[in-house]
Amino acid sequence: MYRHRARSAALVSGLAGLLATTALASPRLAFAQVPAPPSAAPAAPAAPSPPAAGAPTPTAPAPAPPASTVPTGVVQRILVRGNERIEPTTVISYLPISVGETIDPAKIDAGLKALFRTDLFSDVKMDFNNGDLIVTVVENPIINRVLFEGNSSIKEDKLKDEVTVRPRGIFTRAKAQQDVGRIVELYRRAGRISATVTPQIVELPQKRVDLIFKIDEGPKSGVLRVNFMGNKAFSDDDLRNVVVTEQSHWYKFFSSNANYDPDRLEYDKEQLRKYYRNRGFYDFRVSSAVAELASDKNGFVVTYTIDEGPEYKFGKISVDTDLKKLDKNVLLALVPFRRGDVYQDEKIEQATDALTFAAGAAGFAFVDVRPRYVPDRAKGTVDVNFDIKEGPRVYIDRIDIVGNTRTLDYVIRRQMNVSEGDAYNRVLVDRSKSQVRSLGFFKNVDITEIPGTAPDRTGLLVKVEEQPTGELSFSAGYSSVDQLVVDLGITERNFRGRGEDVRARISLGSLRQQVDFSFTEPRFLDRNLAAGIDTYYYKYDLSQYQAYTQQTVGMGLRMSFPLSLNSTGTLRYTLRSDNVQIDPSFCDPTSLVVSVSLCDQRGTFLTSAVGYGYRLDKRNDAINPTRGFFVEMNQDFAGLGGDVRYIKTEADGGWYYGFNKTYNLSLLGSAGIIEGWGGDHVRINDRFYKGGASFRGFQTAGIGPRDLNFASTGQADALGGDVYAIGTVELTVPTFLPEQYGIKAALFSDFGTLGSLDNVDKSKIDPTTGATVIDPLIKDDLGLRASAGLSIFWKSPMGPIRFDLSQILKREYYDRTETFRFSTSTRF
Repeated sequence: MYRHRARSAALVSGLAGLLATTALASPRLAFAQVPAPPSAAPAAPAAPSPPAAGAPTPTAPAPAPPASTVPTGVVQRILVRGNERIEPTTVISYLPISVGETIDPAKIDAGLKALFRTDLFSDVKMDFNNGDLIVTVVENPIINRVLFEGNSSIKEDKLKDEVTVRPRGIFTRAKAQQDVGRIVELYRRAGRISATVTPQIVELPQKRVDLIFKIDEGPKSGVLRVNFMGNKAFSDDDLRNVVVTEQSHWYKFFSSNANYDPDRLEYDKEQLRKYYRNRGFYDFRVSSAVAELASDKNGFVVTYTIDEGPEYKFGKISVDTDLKKLDKNVLLALVPFRRGDVYQDEKIEQATDALTFAAGAAGFAFVDVRPRYVPDRAKGTVDVNFDIKEGPRVYIDRIDIVGNTRTLDYVIRRQMNVSEGDAYNRVLVDRSKSQVRSLGFFKNVDITEIPGTAPDRTGLLVKVEEQPTGELSFSAGYSSVDQLVVDLGITERNFRGRGEDVRARISLGSLRQQVDFSFTEPRFLDRNLAAGIDTYYYKYDLSQYQAYTQQTVGMGLRMSFPLSLNSTGTLRYTLRSDNVQIDPSFCDPTSLVVSVSLCDQRGTFLTSAVGYGYRLDKRNDAINPTRGFFVEMNQDFAGLGGDVRYIKTEADGGWYYGFNKTYNLSLLGSAGIIEGWGGDHVRINDRFYKGGASFRGFQTAGIGPRDLNFASTGQADALGGDVYAIGTVELTVPTFLPEQYGIKAALFSDFGTLGSLDNVDKSKIDPTTGATVIDPLIKDDLGLRASAGLSIFWKSPMGPIRFDLSQILKREYYDRTETFRFSTSTRF
C-alpha cells in the first residue's frame, strides 16, 4: 500500500480547539473548527487528531517500501473509492497510469503527485492487488460561503475583491493561508499594523464548509511626528509638504495618509529626491527613513535622514548626433535651459522629450536620446550632453484592445495615430492615448508595450476602463439663474457603442422653456468627418432684465473635419425664426414704457446663416488640461435668404499651466463683433449678452448698454452689445477633501467690456425740433468691468452644481450685479 498525506494543503476534520492569529512579521495559520448548526446533518467522521504541540508535522509523502516488496504486474482495472462528488472517470483522467501498463514504484509516486496537484483531495492512497489498482481518495470540501466578521474600517466588498477563495471553489489550507496574508497586508496599508485575522471553518453536509475570517482590526497606527535631519536649504515645514506621509491631527479625519505605511516611506524618499534634484541638488540622497513606535504605542515617529550636498547649476550644454537631417544648432535651441540656470532633473526630461519629438517630426521614427552628465564639484556645475543616435528599428506587430465591454474596437482604433505595421513612435503612441481619452468614454486609458513575434516587433496593449456615457434624468430644482426648473433629458455620448452622440431635452423654467434634439455621427460616410443636426425651440421670458419675450424655432446642420494633427475646421448652416414680443401698451405713443428703438424690434424675422470655424488645440489633455493652449475662431454670415443680414465674428482662446496636481492656472479670453450689412442694423435678439456664467459677479445680461428712460417704472432694459471682450484668470486651489467627494474649488477674476451699439439703436426723435438725436438715457459705455471671487464645483448625487461667490472690482452704475450665484452645469 502506498499512501501520501498532504497535511499542509488539506482540511483535517476535527481540529477543534485550535486557534491561530496572524502577525505582520510572520503570519501563521491554524483553523478553529466551529460546530455545525443544530439543524445540519451529522458531519463526516473526524480524522485522527493532529500531533501535540511541539511534535513534528509530516510535510512530505511517506517513503515507498523497498522495491523488493513492491507487488508487480500489469494493471487490469483501475478502481476509485472514497469519492463523493467527483466522478471516477475524472479521477482516472488525472492519473499517468493506464490499463495494460506494468505498475512500478515510480509510476505510483507520479500518480500520487498528479492527484495532489489538482487540489481536489486531502488524502490519497494506492493499492495494487491481483491486477487491480485501487485508488482511495478523501476529497477536499467545497466552500459554501466566505464570511468576514469584525471588519468595520474596510468594507466587505473590498475584502472579497482581495481574497482568492470563492464560494463553490475548492477549499485548501494553503489558499486560506495566502488570503490571510492578503487581508493583513490590506489592513497594514490602511494604517492598522496590529490587525490580526483568525480563519474558522463550519462543516456542513455533503462535504461543504463555510470559511469565516474573524478580524481584529486593532487601533489605527497614526504618525505622531515627521522629522528631518540634515536639511539646511529647506525647513522641516517645507519638506513636510513634499512627502505624502502626514502627521496625525484630530481634524485630518478625511486624510488617508496620516497613518504609518512602510511602503509610503519608499515613495516619500523618491519625492524628496525629485524635490531636491529639481532645485539644484545633484548629489542629494536619503540616507535613511526610520519609523519608531512611541513608548506608549499610540503612534509612530518617522525620521528622514538626508544628505543635501552642494547646489549645482547647468554647465556646458551640447547635442551630438550623426544623423545628417538633424541640425545640431536647431536641436540645441529646443533644449529648455541654458548655461548658468539652476540644475533641474525635470528640465532634462523635457529636453529629452523635445528632442525625441523633433527627430520624429524629421522622419526618424527610431531614435535614442541619451543625456550624459559630467558633474564638476569644484565649480558646482553639471555639463549635459545629449547623444542622439538612430535606435534599433521596431515595428508594431499588433494592437490589442481590452476592457471595452461596450465600445466597439474600431471606435478606439480610429483614434490611434499608429496601426499594425507602422514604425513604433513613442510620441505618436502618447498622442494616441490622449486622443482615446479625449473621447470621454473611458475612466482610464493605458497603452503599454507587449512582446512581439520577433525581436524587431512589438505589440501595443490598449487597456481601457469604461465609464457611463448615458444619462436619463428627471429633476426639479431652483437656481438663482432660472428660478424654478423642471428638467427631463436623455443623453448618450456613445450610442450603440459606435461613438455616436444623441441628446434630447425638455426644460421648463420660470425664465425659459426649451426643447431640443441633436445627433452627431463622428465618422460620416466612414470618413474622418463629423456631421450633425440640431433642432430646437426656445422661449425666453426675460422681463426682469428686458421688456420683451422671445420665441425661437430653428434647426442647424454642421460638419467638422481635421485640418492637421491639432487643428479642426467646421462648416454650418442655420435656419431659424425669431419672434420678439413686447406688450402693446409699452409701445403706446401716448404712454411709452420702453424706448422707440426697442419697439421697432417687434415682429417675426427669418434668419438664414452660413458659418465656418477653425480650432487649434495643443492642450496636453482635452478633459483636464495642465499644459498647452487652444484658439478658436468662428464667423457667420446671415442674409442668404431670410429677413436678417449680419456678419458675426467670435474668437476664443485659453492657456494652461499646472504647477502640480492641486494648483492649475488657466488664462482664458473671448471676443466678438457683429455688424449689419446691406442697410440692416443688428437686431436686439442677435446681439451679445454677457453676465452670469459668462461674467461672474454680474447678473444675466447684467453688463453692457441699457435703456434708463423708464427706470422709475422698473424697466431698465438690457439692450445687448455689438462688441465684447472678456478675459478670465483662474487658479484651482485645494479643498482638503477626498477626491471621492467630487468637490473642487478655484479662485477667479473676470474682466472685460460690452457695448458699441449702432447710432440708430441709441437715437430718438426730439419732440421739440423733430430731429433725430442721440438719447442720453441709453447708456453705452465701453467701460471696464471686473470681478473676483471663488467658484466651487460639486459633482453631487443630483447632478453637477456650481457655486460662485463674487466681489465687484469695477462696474458702471447702471450694471446689474450679484454676489452669490448657483446653478447646474450645462449638459447640452
